[in-house]
Formats: sequence, structure tokens, C-alpha cells
Amino acid sequence: MRKFNIRKVLDGLTAVSAVASAASSAAQQQQAGNRESEIQETLQSEHFQLCKTVRHGFPYQPSALAFDPVQKILAIGTQTGALRLFGRPGVECYCQHDSGAAVIQLQFLINEGALVSALADDTLHLWNLRQKRPAILHSLKFNRERITFCHLPFQSKWLYVGTERGNIHIVNVESFTLSGYVIMWNKAIELSSKSHPGPIVHISDNPMDEGKLLIGFESGTVVLWDLKSKKADYRYTHDEAIHSVAWHHEGKQFICSHSDGTLTIWNVKSPTKPFQTITPHGKQLKDGKKPEPCKPILKVEYKTTRAGEPFIILSGGLSYDTVGRRPCLTVMHGKSTAVLEMDYSIVDFLTLCETPYPNDFQEPYAVVVLLEKDLVLIDLAQNGYPIFENPYPLTIHESPVTCCEYFADCPVDLIPALYSVGARQKRQGYSKKEWPISGGNWGLITQSYPEIIITGHADGSIKFWDASAITLQVLYKLKTAKVFEKSRNKDDRPNTDIVDEDPYAIQIISWCPESRMLCIAGVSAHVIIYRFSKQEVTTEVIPMLEVRLLYEINDIETPDGEQVPPLPTPGTGSNPQSIVPQSHPSTSSSSSDGLRDNVPCLKVKNSPLKQSPGYQTELVIQLVWVSGEPPQQITSLAVNSAYGLVVFGNCNGIAMVDYLQKTVLLNLGTIELYGSNDPYRREPRSPRKTRQPSGGLCDISEGTVVPEDRCKSPTSAKMSRKLSLPTELKPELDVKDNSFSRSRSSSVTSIDKESREAISALHFCETFTRKADTSPSPCLWVGTTLGTVLVIVLNLPPGGEQRLLQPVIVSPSGTILRLKGAILRMAFLDTTGSLVPPAHEPWREHNVTEDKDEKDKSKKRRPVSVSPSSSQEISENQYAVICSEKQAKVISLPSQNCIYKQNITETSFVLRGDIVSLSNSICLACFCANGHIMTFSLPSLRPLLDVYYLPLTNMRIARTFCFTNNGQALYLVSPTEIQRLTYSQETCENLQEMLGELFTPVETPEAPNRGFFKGLFGGGAQSLDREELFGESASGKASRSLAQHIPGPGGIEGVKGAASGVVGELARARLALDERGQKLGELEEKTAAMLYSADSFSKHAHEMMLKYKDKKWYQF
Repeated sequence: MRKFNIRKVLDGLTAVSAVASAASSAAQQQQAGNRESEIQETLQSEHFQLCKTVRHGFPYQPSALAFDPVQKILAIGTQTGALRLFGRPGVECYCQHDSGAAVIQLQFLINEGALVSALADDTLHLWNLRQKRPAILHSLKFNRERITFCHLPFQSKWLYVGTERGNIHIVNVESFTLSGYVIMWNKAIELSSKSHPGPIVHISDNPMDEGKLLIGFESGTVVLWDLKSKKADYRYTHDEAIHSVAWHHEGKQFICSHSDGTLTIWNVKSPTKPFQTITPHGKQLKDGKKPEPCKPILKVEYKTTRAGEPFIILSGGLSYDTVGRRPCLTVMHGKSTAVLEMDYSIVDFLTLCETPYPNDFQEPYAVVVLLEKDLVLIDLAQNGYPIFENPYPLTIHESPVTCCEYFADCPVDLIPALYSVGARQKRQGYSKKEWPISGGNWGLITQSYPEIIITGHADGSIKFWDASAITLQVLYKLKTAKVFEKSRNKDDRPNTDIVDEDPYAIQIISWCPESRMLCIAGVSAHVIIYRFSKQEVTTEVIPMLEVRLLYEINDIETPDGEQVPPLPTPGTGSNPQSIVPQSHPSTSSSSSDGLRDNVPCLKVKNSPLKQSPGYQTELVIQLVWVSGEPPQQITSLAVNSAYGLVVFGNCNGIAMVDYLQKTVLLNLGTIELYGSNDPYRREPRSPRKTRQPSGGLCDISEGTVVPEDRCKSPTSAKMSRKLSLPTELKPELDVKDNSFSRSRSSSVTSIDKESREAISALHFCETFTRKADTSPSPCLWVGTTLGTVLVIVLNLPPGGEQRLLQPVIVSPSGTILRLKGAILRMAFLDTTGSLVPPAHEPWREHNVTEDKDEKDKSKKRRPVSVSPSSSQEISENQYAVICSEKQAKVISLPSQNCIYKQNITETSFVLRGDIVSLSNSICLACFCANGHIMTFSLPSLRPLLDVYYLPLTNMRIARTFCFTNNGQALYLVSPTEIQRLTYSQETCENLQEMLGELFTPVETPEAPNRGFFKGLFGGGAQSLDREELFGESASGKASRSLAQHIPGPGGIEGVKGAASGVVGELARARLALDERGQKLGELEEKTAAMLYSADSFSKHAHEMMLKYKDKKWYQF
């Protein structure tokens, strides 16, 4: 039985009474509804479908690395079971193991278009890479043993799997079944040995003899196993634990890395002692004593060159006294040793070589180093080992992302303009060679419109990214912190204790793509306005304003205690308010009772500032301390280039600044905006003395009691009260990374909730401000966390010089509208139902002296407010679309009748709402905290899409989720990755074509020539018929309880693609396709080329099947 909620009824009554009486409202709705039928809505449910498109950024928490030297594709596995594949720049792919278990190892079937992944839950998976969206063909789950190491020899179908118990099992990668052939640990080690040798840490076959398998046990024992005779040829024992093993290509020597920082080189036929012991970073002591032990060498690779000395490349092994030294990769080449410092700890590395054959000179040319938070490629061929310039967008997380915005269908000249100023920021000193990971092919570009993503970061930086056609490339980086003095030490920063760290973190970005005006709000209650310029300038004095934004005031005082003449505000419902215009930092730092007063949190530089081409500071605005109270963080922000105004609000009130005249126009507490119309009848009262210290973008744990309402949320209204999440998700909100806080605790009383009302949405527009208006005029619509919408009238002087001389006059209009829940977004439609964008100035270069003609032109220039229906008459009406956390309303203007209403959610709340264009029409798109993505038609608010997509598991998603035009959306899926998705049916259908191809037909290089004498006298590489040894006829069946085979969803095309590489042995050219009863006949090597056409046909068939049969598959 549903509970009856009296509060909802009261809310409903309040909402109705705020517009008019219930009866007249119904009549007006009916009348307006008839008129509304004139607007033809073209969007239908079939225009919408939800699917993920691409994932950008560095793989979060990487754990494994692999490279296909023929296809030139790189694979990275992560601790959360993700798989990222990289080809040439622009060819990327993301896959996910359903279990979410960590990837411990990856092995390519070289030049076969397939990959084997080993997971921490003891499963093996075979991935087919011959389709645009790789799929799992087979899985094998080990039941009794834990997988520790895998090895797949080049051009072999038998995968060696080592386990924690020290045994080795052999898997047929075609059928993904176990062979009956097993190497048991107790057979491999000395019979006289009394202890277990530990898990398998290495398996590899001798490069010159496939019948000899080198097995490394963790304890320090290495065994050379003869596969045919099923016994150990040699056993090599060492005191120190082994981490990795590598062969010399001639198969006569191998090298081991140990836990004491040593390398031992062994001759295969001399098992008694190492041929050589090296301590790369050990201090050599006199008297022939052993060097001091060092940290473990985690991995070593041994690569030979025809022309010179071999390379020994290793990670780890530093001496213990190098405290605080960064992780290093060591490259030993002949007598030289290079120690390359890395920014993060090394997860894994691989040496890229010219040949895939292990029995030839390796000719290494680069090293791929996978770090905890970066991917580095080192050029081995150039002196000094320079790194390659990384073309992938892997630096999203260079500083943690605190907010982001997404703009599709931008002006076409924007990306080239940003690229040209960004190109000057590039570092020098990279390798001059081409990026060596160059596999795959680009997809077809079916979307031609420009897309830009802007990310704001914890260090105050802002990055602009070109996101057109499902790719991502950084364009330009802006450092907002450079206008402030850097504090030298902690004693020198008395004012920044509003936030403990990251005082420059970006909270809100407001950008006008047409005029290129940019405005940011930071965590230290600061706002910076930027203009775009292609010229370099030096600003002698950075223009700045300090604003004293009050909430609680004593009865006798004016709204703030400053003795500045009040600004006249014609209109109703407002007291005169004072301003604090300042062009230099304020000197009064404490009030009479010793409390900090009238000082901002950050100190603006007072020396000249050189500003490079790009975004240049126009004005810095800072909120100041008031009687010992720090300024509250900014919750909403808007800039308008046509009016020359910026407005921002927090939970104290609202301030508007004329950035052309550098003056404060409006400075009101939220209550004062209502004037005599305040529905809560709140009285201003004296400031409280107690204050909870706050840490900017940081966590308030679930149990924290917050005595006062701190609105810290970059997403403003969304954070205006306690987040109602399922209890099992709550602990996740304390993770440091989810640096976000809800501003209200459940302990806050309802009186305090009502009295502390934050500004949550701001929208400049040209519309009807009052019911009696006959023509639209410039105004500002203000939304609050209590669901109120207020309208402020803007009286702008004429353009040109008059704009800089005459004041802008602002006054509250008295118009008040009400919705349930905090206001999130507002937009306006014209009489045809088309979106009316805010007025804007077209961009022009400000740093050039204009001639007289240009000046005259600029005087006459009028702000642009493009309405799609240019024939619209002034007397015709408009429609305001208002979206709150709970509902959406469409209000007819100037009558202010609510003509459509939609309750979006009862039990949850909307985190993000955007009014976006799609298929030459517009809709409202919403993302709810319960994980639903919904779209509604406009103006009628018909539901068009409602898909359960993603529950809100952390604040990162809430902070970064955004919709944009043409059915695009994104959010930060991990601290290092952006996930893009689409809600457009058309994009979903075209996605297959847009994705790049990972696999391309490439001929395998020829095997190295054995030479006449080696062939004659039996030298050179010895081959092995593994089928004869490991096949069922020779070795029998494996125990059924040992591992369980699970067929994958990869399909018929995948089976053929993975198991029948044209370059494999002849045996693999025969493959029965049992599914659907089809069989391919025998194939000889001469007809291998025909397989490529079969591949192509099969791939297109698979694409057609996906397109028509499995449409809904993409939704999950």
C-alpha cells in the first residue's frame, strides 16, 4: 500500500498558488494547450537508443601488457578485468571481462587476430580480434589450481599454463581443451629435494629447440625439461628467489633476475653455477666481497643485435639507500648503463623487436613501459634514449578531473583556432621516429560536426579536447592558477584554509563557443573571466574585484557593512545593495574583534603577467571573508558576451559583474531576491559563531554532522541535500578519489534548510520578464535549490562607447515560479518550438588596434540572438523550459501559465538535465541518481526514452555526466577514463562503421635462414611435432574436474578467424565449422589468400546480423 504524503500535496498546492488560483490555472492550461497543438513535434521513441560508443584515457589500474610484433597492436589489461587495445593513433578498443577479475597476463596469437587473457579468478579467455568489437570465443575455468604464468610459443596452438602448485598444464587454443600431458612439480625438481619449489614464475621453450622447456620456480630453481622424454635435462639452483627469466636467441644461455637485485647468466650445459652474476645497482665493495643486496629486479629482457653488444633491460634492482628515488628502467648495452627515471611505478615493460622469431637476432628498437598512470615508449636506436611523443589521449588524469563539459556541433573555426595556440605548448626533445604501434585501420567518418570536450582539473588547469568522430586529441591547456601568487610554505598561506589542498581546483566551467568567452569558478570562491586572443600580451595589472557576499545580517545593518554609495535599483522587491569594487588586493585583513575580514582566499599577482596566445585573463573576481567566516563556494555561474556580464551564486546569494566596466552590479542575499514575496517568511539574523572547517572538493563521510549548509558542489543544486543511495553503495562515497561532498547532512533542521537557499541555475536570455510585457527584453533567470525561479531585468546601455560609459541597471522583476526540487537547467523556445540560444557577440581579436572604419562597425554591431525562425514577430509568445531535480515544466510567456508538466522521478532525483538538439528537433535529456537515462519531447514533455543504464556508485559520475547535441553524452568512468555514449538511434546504427579495424591482413616475415652447414650437420632450430606429444591420441584426456570449458559468445566468424590463421601450420588450415552444419574443405598453403576474402565476407555478415538481429544488445 502506498503511503500518503501530505508534504507532496502541500508542495503541489504551493506550486499552483504561485502561478494563479487552481481553477483559472486549469482554464488557462486548456487554452494554451489548444494553441500548443500548432507546434509539430518530430521526435519519436524510435529516434532513441542507448549504447556506449568509445572509452578514452589511460586504462585505470593497469596490470598486464602484450604486443603483437607483426600486427603492431598493443594490449593492456587492468585490475578490474578491462582490456584496452591500441593500434595506430585513432584506433582504440575497449572490452570487459564479465567477472571483473584482474588480468594477470596477456598473450597474443601473433598475426592471428586473437589474444589469450589469464585472470586472477583462474580463467583463461580467447578473444577474437578480427571483428570491430572483439568477443570471447572460449573460456576455460581452472577449478583446483591457481594460474600464475602462461606461455604461447610463436606459431603454436599449444599454450603452457603454470600454476601456484608448480605444475604445468597444456591447453589447445583451437578447442580450448586441456591436453592429458602434465608436467608435475615433483617430477621436475630433484627427487632428493625436501621442499616445494614454489609457484611457476616462468615458462619458455629454448629458441633453438622447441622440445626443451625452461621452467622457473619462485624459490630459485630452474629446470630444463625435455618434452619428448618427459624428464628434466638440467636443474639450475640458486639461493635467491626468481622473478623472471629470459633467453639469449642462440639458446645456449639464459638470464635470471632475483629478489636481491642480482642477475645470473647461466650456460645451458653448466647447471652447477652461474656463468656470471651481475648486480646492476650494487655498490662494488673492496676485497672481492659480494655487493650489498638491492631491491628485487622484477623483470629482465635479453635482446641481441647483429651489429653490436646485446641489450639487457630491467626494472627494479635499485639499492636500498636510494630513498625517495623514482622508479627506474635500466638499459645495459655493452659497457654503458642508462638509468631512466619514471614518474610512476612500473607495472610491466616489453622490448619491441624487428622479428617475431625467438631464434633470430632480435634487433630491439623500442621499449614500451607500462606505468601505474602512464604509457611510455623509449627509442633504443637514438643516443640518450629519448621517448616517443605519445599520440593517444592518455593524459586526462594528469591532474584529477573535477568537472567537465561537452559541446557538439561547435563553430567550425574553433578547433583550428584552439589547435594553433595549443601547438606552441608542445614539449621538445622527443624521438624523431614514427610512433611504432601502428596496427589497424581507421573506421569511416560518418559524423562531420565538430565536438569539443573541456575538462577542469584539481590543479586549476583546463584542457580543451577535439572529440570529433569518436576520437580524442588534446588541443590546448590553460593554467588558471598562474594569476595567483604561489604560497612558498604552509605558514605563508593564512587565507586558503577554506580548502586544505588544491586551492585552484576548477568547479564550474561556463563557455560561449561563438564568442569564445570562458568563465571558470574555482574552489576558493574565485571566478576568472577569459578572452581568446591569437596575440601575446603583457598585462601590467591584473584587473580584479572583491565581492562581499553575505547571507546572515544584523537587523540594523545594510546588506553589507561597507560604506559605499548604494547602486540605484529601480523595480520592486529589492533593498538597495552595496558593492565592493576593487582593482587591487584589499589590505584590511581583520575586523575590530580580530576576526579575519574582507580578505580573499587567494592573492592575485601584483607583477606584470605575460599572457601567451590563447585564453587571456580579463578579470579576476574573489569572494572575501566576512567577520571570520570564509566565503561559501560558488554553486552556479553564467557568462554572456552580448551583455558583457557574468553572474554567479552560492548559498549566501547572487552577484552580477559587468566585466567590461569592471564593476559589481548586483550583490544580494538569496532572501532579498524575493523581497516581500518570500514564501518562507524568513528573517535575516546574526551570523553564527561556530563553523565546521571545510575541505573543498573532498569527502564528508556518511556519518559526518555538518552544522552549517556548505554548498560545495560543482554541480550546484544536485548536491543541495543528502544523497539517497542504496546502503550497499554508501561506503564507496568515502573513497578519496570521489572527491565530492554533499552539502547537507540529515542532521540539519528543516528550518535551516529553508533559510539557506543556494543559487543552483542561471540563464541569460531575451524574453518576457513580467506578465504584462508586450516585447522580450534582456534578463537573467535565477533558479534556487528550493525550486524557485526568479527573474532579474537587465537594462543595458547602447553599444559602442556608450556601453563602457553608462551603467547597466539591474532590478528584480517580481516574477516568481515554483517547481519541486532544486532547479537544474533552463532554456527558451520560440513560438515554433525551436530553441532560442542566449545572445552572443561574434568573436573578434581584441588585442589589435582597430582603424576608424572598424571602430564604427563595432559601434553598430548588435548582439546576435539567433532564433531558427527569424520571421518571428515580437508580439508572439515564447516558452520557458525549466528542469529541476524532480520535475520539468514548460511555461508559456508572457502569460506565465504552466502548459506542460512532467514528474521525472518520485523516489530519486535528477543529477543532470540538458536541453539538446537531435535530428533537427530538441528534447530534454536527464540522468537520474537511480541510474536511469530519460529523454522527453519539447514542448509537450512526452517520455521518449527511459533506460536503466548506470546506478550512481560514486560522486565522480555525478560531477562529470553531461549530455550534448546530436545524441552524445559522456562521464568520467574512472579517475583516468572518459566513457562516451549515445542516445541516438542513428549513431548506434552507424557505430559499427565508425569503429576502427584492429586486425589487418599482414604476411608473417620469413623465418631466419638456417644456412647450408647448419642444415647439413643438424644445427639451427629444432622443430617439434607438438600434436604428436600433446594430442589426445598420445597423452590421453585431461581430468574433467581440473578445468571447465565455457563457450564464448564470439560466433561462427570468430571461431574461424581465431583458429585458422593463414600463417599457421598446415594442420590449422583445416577447420571444421560445426556450427550451422557447415564445413570448410581442405586448404593448401597456395590458396591461403582465399581465406582473406572469406574473412571479409564473414565479417560483413556478422555486422549485418548485429545491425538487424541484435539491436537491443547494445543497450547493455
